[in-house]
Amino acid sequence: MIRKHSRQRDAIYDFLQGRTDHPTADLIYLGVREKLPNISLGTVYRNLMVLRDAGLIRTVDVGDGVIHFDPDISEHNHFVCQSCGCVQDLDMKSIDLVKDIAAENFRGRITGYSAYFYGVCEDCLKKQSEQKEKVQ
Repeated sequence: MIRKHSRQRDAIYDFLQGRTDHPTADLIYLGVREKLPNISLGTVYRNLMVLRDAGLIRTVDVGDGVIHFDPDISEHNHFVCQSCGCVQDLDMKSIDLVKDIAAENFRGRITGYSAYFYGVCEDCLKKQSEQKEKVQ
């Protein structure tokens, strides 16, 4: 639970609400600066960690060297574009069966999983198609 209320933290949390693109701290900083021009990147990062530690957001590490922030704390899967690097929620049917499959040869208890799907996002596919048309 967050003990101290702050205007900066509220602005950061509000900026993240409803987003499915999992922005980095840098992108959040740029977005929040429109509302709070004097906020620092350090303040944004510290408040993101407070929100994460309070269980209000979560961090997503897709192996690209930066932390992405996700306001959706429910169990869900992600798509990572190998062209532009965007990270998106992947709306799909449950694959909870994967826990049972993983447990078949594991003596411990599996309580959850995280799945990342990789490929090329719709925007990058459009750009690639447009570039091919220009060449022809």
